[in-house]
Amino acid sequence: MGDDTRAQRKTENGRSMTANKKLLILPGDGIGPEVMDQVVRVVDWYGKERAVKFDLDEGRVGGAAIEAEGTPLSDATFAKAEAADAVLFGAVGGPKWDTNSFDMKPERGLLRLRKDLGLFANLRPAICFDALAESSSLKTELVAGLDIMIVRELTGGVYFGEPRGIEDLSDGTRRAVDTQVYTTPEIERIARVAFDLARKRGNLVHSAEKSNVMHTGVLWREVVQKVHDEEFPDVELHHILADNCSMQLVRNPKQFDVIVTDNLFGDILSDVGAMLTGSLGNLPSASLGAFDEATGKRHALYEPVHGSAPDIAGQGIANPIASLLSFAMALRYSFDLGEDADLLETAIGNVLASGMRTADIMPANNPKVAKVSTGGMGDTILRELGKLAG
Repeated sequence: MGDDTRAQRKTENGRSMTANKKLLILPGDGIGPEVMDQVVRVVDWYGKERAVKFDLDEGRVGGAAIEAEGTPLSDATFAKAEAADAVLFGAVGGPKWDTNSFDMKPERGLLRLRKDLGLFANLRPAICFDALAESSSLKTELVAGLDIMIVRELTGGVYFGEPRGIEDLSDGTRRAVDTQVYTTPEIERIARVAFDLARKRGNLVHSAEKSNVMHTGVLWREVVQKVHDEEFPDVELHHILADNCSMQLVRNPKQFDVIVTDNLFGDILSDVGAMLTGSLGNLPSASLGAFDEATGKRHALYEPVHGSAPDIAGQGIANPIASLLSFAMALRYSFDLGEDADLLETAIGNVLASGMRTADIMPANNPKVAKVSTGGMGDTILRELGKLAG
């Protein structure tokens, strides 16, 4: 969907989307544009039915940006992201760009947004809807009622540490280096996010690292413990090795409430947590920056956990729920609209309970469920929002 189409949406039916809340839409590649179209429909509904007005803008990122603009993220699009109150991100990547140089990979656009916007805190909830408990690869009793929040440090660690790269050696072989680096302030700020979230949830934090074999793990454990003792002594804290944490997630996931961990381990553990719920297609995420004391604003990006899924792109079968729940997180964390976030989450839960399923969450041989398309799921959720809103 192009910029002109989006601008038309903003004023259709004589309805002006006022600029009090600025949303930048970055659909990206693969199924990104398809699922993002359903998000825009819901955003429009909120503007009409809930008096929550948004000024929508759109830009290119990832492979789409490489093709049109010669870069995974243009400076102009980054400027839009910097000015927005929140960014809604689709997905990037695909086999078309697999042979590109490292700096021209579609994923570099997302990494730049995270780094240059200072989005250091990645929140990845793993929530299992009751209607989907049987879809999990684990036994139903292990995941029914599951509600975990994984807090991943997003702008440090091995993905950004220097030195990094691949070099040719004199003997004809090659050597690759990635550097895992963390500083005390980086660990302190992500620990505070986790402890603060825990106070609003089950008051329990597990801090995952590899202090048995990594110096960064030793520092991580020491700093998290210090922040706990000095600022959050009321929150229960447990230290856990990251490999044991992954095992415990599939052994007894409901023992966890909030898990805080570094960039690399967070990337892995959050995908494990996601699959406990039955499908990556249902899970959102939020990437948050620090509060600006002067403006009261913080940069934020919201995206589904799933990837661009180029194998099903254009078929109208992609699951839009993760992207819709990402918008719900934006309502909650960027705009302090918890009631509106609850409304959308309830509508999605009700639709799933009624038996509506996209292909990725469609069980075999169950006459009580019905398969719907991407747009069909959007239609059903919009109808449920209308019912709930009265």
